[in-house]
Amino acid sequence: MRSLIHELRRRQVLRTLGLYVGACWLLIEVANVLVPTFGAPLWTLRALVVAAIVGAPVVLVLAWLYNITEQGVVHVADSPDTAIPAFGRKMDFVVIGVLTVALIFSVYLNVSNEAGVTEASEPISVLIADFQNNTGEAIFDGVLEQALNIGIEGAPRVVSFARTDAEDLAKTLQPGLARLEPEAARLVAIREGVQLVLAGSIDGAGQGYRLELRGVDPLSGELSFEFSEDAANKDAVLTAVGALSADVREALGDETLERGEAATAETFTAASIEAAGAYREAVQLAYEGRHEVAVERFEKAVALDPTLGRAYAGWATSEFRLGKQEQAEALWRKALSLMGTMTERERLRTLGTYYVGVTRDYEKSVETFTELVGKYPADAAGWNNLAVSSFLTLDFKMAAEEGERVLDMFPRSRLYRSNFALYAMYAGDFEAAAGQARALIEDSPEYGTAYLPLAISLLAMGDSDGARAAYQRMRAATTSEHRESVALLGLADISIYLGEFDQAEQTLLQGIEEDVNDGVSLAAATKQIALAEAFAAAGDYEMAIAAANEALESSNRESIRVASAIVFLESGDIESASAIAEELSGKLQAQTRAYGMMIEASVMRRSGQYVRAIDELRAAIGLADLWRIRYELGRAYLDAGFSAEAFDELESCLERRGEASAMFLDDTPTYRYLADLFYWVARAQEELSMRGASENYRAFLKLRPQGGVLVDDARERLRQASL
Repeated sequence: MRSLIHELRRRQVLRTLGLYVGACWLLIEVANVLVPTFGAPLWTLRALVVAAIVGAPVVLVLAWLYNITEQGVVHVADSPDTAIPAFGRKMDFVVIGVLTVALIFSVYLNVSNEAGVTEASEPISVLIADFQNNTGEAIFDGVLEQALNIGIEGAPRVVSFARTDAEDLAKTLQPGLARLEPEAARLVAIREGVQLVLAGSIDGAGQGYRLELRGVDPLSGELSFEFSEDAANKDAVLTAVGALSADVREALGDETLERGEAATAETFTAASIEAAGAYREAVQLAYEGRHEVAVERFEKAVALDPTLGRAYAGWATSEFRLGKQEQAEALWRKALSLMGTMTERERLRTLGTYYVGVTRDYEKSVETFTELVGKYPADAAGWNNLAVSSFLTLDFKMAAEEGERVLDMFPRSRLYRSNFALYAMYAGDFEAAAGQARALIEDSPEYGTAYLPLAISLLAMGDSDGARAAYQRMRAATTSEHRESVALLGLADISIYLGEFDQAEQTLLQGIEEDVNDGVSLAAATKQIALAEAFAAAGDYEMAIAAANEALESSNRESIRVASAIVFLESGDIESASAIAEELSGKLQAQTRAYGMMIEASVMRRSGQYVRAIDELRAAIGLADLWRIRYELGRAYLDAGFSAEAFDELESCLERRGEASAMFLDDTPTYRYLADLFYWVARAQEELSMRGASENYRAFLKLRPQGGVLVDDARERLRQASL
C-alpha cells in the first residue's frame, strides 16, 4: 500500500484528479446558469455531467502514464523524481485554488436561488374597498375600483381578493350594507386573511379631479402608504388610476414595474369612462347570474368602445351561459381579435377561458393557465382555472392539488371551497365531499352551490332523504346561478334513480315551465332530457323520443345531443342516434369525437357487430376515458360473450360512480345513470358463476319498485338463482 501511495504521488495522479474534479464542478455550475439563460435544451446540461463522469477514468490513465513537470509533459519513465516535489507543490496550490473558487461559486448560486424561491412563494393579498365618490357623478361608482384592480394585477406577486365575493361576505357580516366601505373591507380582510386593504377617494378639483389612495393594515388600521394623483378631466381619470396602481406596486416591492405611459395605459383598455361603467355593470350582473340583462350592458359597453376586448369576452360568456352557442363563438372571435388591447394577464385568462368554453381544447387550456400562474404565481383565479382545466382532462388528482393551492391562498373562499368539494365528489370520495360541503354551508347557508356535492354525496352513501333535504335547502338559498332550477333537476334525478317515474315527471314539467318563462333554454332542455330518460326507463319509448326531440330543439349543447342519442338508442330510433354520432365524430374536440364513436359503437352492438363495437369503444377511450364509454364497453363485452372483460369494465364503472353523478362534468346531476348498472354487473357475475349476482339483482329491483325496463328479467333471473 505504501508503494502504491508513493507511486500515485510520484505520478501526480491524486493532484490531477483533484484539479479535474474542481474544474468540472466549476464548469457545471457555470453551465447551470448559462443553459436556461440562452434557452439551450436541458439535455445539454445532462450531457455535460455525463461527459465529466466518463472523462474521469481517461484522466486517471493519462495521469498515471504522463507527468506535467517544469520541463513539460513527459512520460513517467523519463520523469525524474527530483523534479516532482517542486512542481507538485505548485500543483497543490492550483488544485486548492480551483476547488475554492468552485465551492464559493456553488454556495453563492444555491443561496441566491433559495432567496429567489422564498421571495416568489410569498404573495401579497389585497382587497380594494369602494372609493369614496365626493364628486356627485355616479359614473365613477365601481369603475375606479375595477381599474385599480387591473392595474395592480400587473405585479406577479400581488393577488387581489375578488370584490364580488367580498361584497357578499360584507353583507353577511353586516346585514343591510349597501357599499364595501373601508371598515367593512377590513372586517372581510381579517376574516379571509387578506394582508392589505386599499381605500381611496375622488374629489372635484377645479375643472378636474383629485384622487387619493391609502394602504391600510386590516388588523391594526395603521397606514402603510398614501398616494394622490390629479386628472385634468373625466377622460384622464383612468390614467390617474393607472398611476396610482403603479405607486402601489412600487410600494409593494414589484420589481417588474415599468413607469411611463406604456405601463399605465394598460390599466383599463376602455376608451371612455362611460364604456368602463357599462362594462362594470355587466360584470356585476353576470356574477349575479342575470345574464340576459348583462348581455344588454355588454352590448352598450362595446357600442361606446368597440375596442374593449374584455367586454366581448364577458358578453360571449353570458351568451354561452344562456345556451346561445353560435352567438358566443362569434363574440369570442371578436374578443380574440382585440387581445392586443389587453394586459398580458388578461390575455392569458381570455385565451384559457376560450379553450375551455368554446374549442374545449382542455390540454391547451391547461398549458395556457400553467403559463399564467408561472408568470403570476399569486393569481388565485389562474390557479382555480388551472384546477378546472385539469379536472376537464379527467385528471381529478391534479385538480384537487391545484384546488388545494388556491385554498392555501384564500381558505375561506366559498367558490374555491365548493370547487374542492366537487372535485372530491367526482373522484368518488363522497365522505370528503360531504364534509367540505357541510363546513361551507355552516359558514354560508345561503350559498346554493355547496348543496350540490352534499346532495349527491348523501345519495351515493344511501341517504336519499338527506339528499332531497339538501336540494330543498338549495332551492331556498339566496346566491348561486339558477339554484332553484338545478335543485328541481336534482330532485327529479333522485326520483328517476329510485324508480319514482311519476314523481319525476311532475317535478320536471314544473321545472321546464319555470325555465321557459325565465328564458333559460339550456336548463329547460336539460330537464327535457331527464324527462325523456324517465319515460325510457318506464318503457314509454314514444314519449321518450318526443321529449328528446324537444330538448334538441331547445339546445344544441353537446350534453343534450349525447343524452338524446342514448335515449334514441334505448327507444329503438337508430336513425336519429346515427345522425348525432356522425355530427359529433366530425368535430375537432377529442371528448366530442369520443362520444360520437361511442354512439356509433352502440349502433354496431345493436346490429350484432360486437367485435367492431368493442374496437370502436377502445379507440374512443384512447381519445377520452369517459365514464359512459366504459359503461358501453362493458355492455358490448357482455353481448359478445366476454363475461370476464365485461365484469372488469362494469365493476370499474361502479368504482368511478363519482364521475357518473354528473356525467357531463358540468355540475348537472345525473346519478340516475347508475340505476341500471347494478343489473348489468349482476349479469356479468351470473355468467361467471360469481358470488354477488343475487345481491346486485336485488339492489337493482329495490331501485325499480314501480317496474320498468329489465325488471321482469331481473326478477326471473333472481328466481332461477334461488331454485
